[in-house]
Amino acid sequence: MRTKVMGIVNVTPDSFSDGGRWLGTTAAVGRVGRLVDEGADVIDIGGESTRPGATAVHVDTELSRVVPVIEEAARRWPDLEISIDTTKPAVAAAAVRAGAGILNDVSGSLEDVAADLGVGWIAMHALGPSSSMQDDPVYDDVVAQVSQFLAEAAARGSRAGVKRIWVDPGIGFGKTTDHNLDLVANLDRFTSIAPVLVGMSRKHTIGELHAASDGTQSVGTDDRLEGSVAMAAWSAHMGADMVRVHDVRATVDAVRMVVS
Repeated sequence: MRTKVMGIVNVTPDSFSDGGRWLGTTAAVGRVGRLVDEGADVIDIGGESTRPGATAVHVDTELSRVVPVIEEAARRWPDLEISIDTTKPAVAAAAVRAGAGILNDVSGSLEDVAADLGVGWIAMHALGPSSSMQDDPVYDDVVAQVSQFLAEAAARGSRAGVKRIWVDPGIGFGKTTDHNLDLVANLDRFTSIAPVLVGMSRKHTIGELHAASDGTQSVGTDDRLEGSVAMAAWSAHMGADMVRVHDVRATVDAVRMVVS
């Protein structure tokens, strides 16, 4: 089974890596086209940052950012699978009407929304809201607790009638670097629950690993390519169904070497 690659399009001013670069329909649709050309299987479009410390945006703002992009992307690439990255039911519904077929839900709680809309659902684990999740994340056993949460979410989704379910351990969403490394080292605990999505691209843990490898301070988000690709390849090796990334072309080449 080949691991699929999900390309990220943040239509936001404040996302941790590329905030503001694709803000606006023209820029965002251009980014979609580039990622399609690079081999993305799915495009994940979001209009609200969920980086640590981020604050929520009004539903109307989020709608105005994502709906025109999804409509145009669906028109230009009718066979493209589009995911909407949101926790708001109204945004999910509008995105699906515009052409999205997957709900990427960082709250891990919108199974009824996905079922009602007839779309796939990605249930992610996060330790509280973005504004406070990284304040002091503590677990007795991060792998056991996250896997229990995701198993319960997947079961709820199945009972609700969702036909396609993925689980996402939520790398960086209320976790330290040690927590994140424990999770990716034990991805088989999650693949036994449901198909797994891993989103580690350019995150702080990658910067810390880069720094540890060469004795420097944590590197910026634009200088985390090698670690991001390595973690995507590891995730593919461990059985992940999909990886969510910024750097699509390099990731496509890497995961195809691991799983063909």
